[in-house]
Amino acid sequence: MNKGDLVAKIAKDAGLTKSKAEAAFNSLIGSITASLKKGHKVTIVGFGTFSVAKRKARVGRNPQTGMPIKIAAHKIPKFSSGSDLKKAVK
Repeated sequence: MNKGDLVAKIAKDAGLTKSKAEAAFNSLIGSITASLKKGHKVTIVGFGTFSVAKRKARVGRNPQTGMPIKIAAHKIPKFSSGSDLKKAVK
């Protein structure tokens, strides 16, 4: 399922036009992204929690040459599924 499929499903289930459903979907994604950029967690009860994890700086290897390269520390988005989602998938 991709973004277009999700927007179509939201439009059908909520009785909205596809453009309004897409605007709502984009607003949701934008809000989650903005909160993560600020370092806040976003919890949707029953679905899961979006958070930011920190990766330490480390030394990696260039796969073509085998030479060591430095990989800088950085932040990554993280998702932990909620109990309701876990039960639904089983």
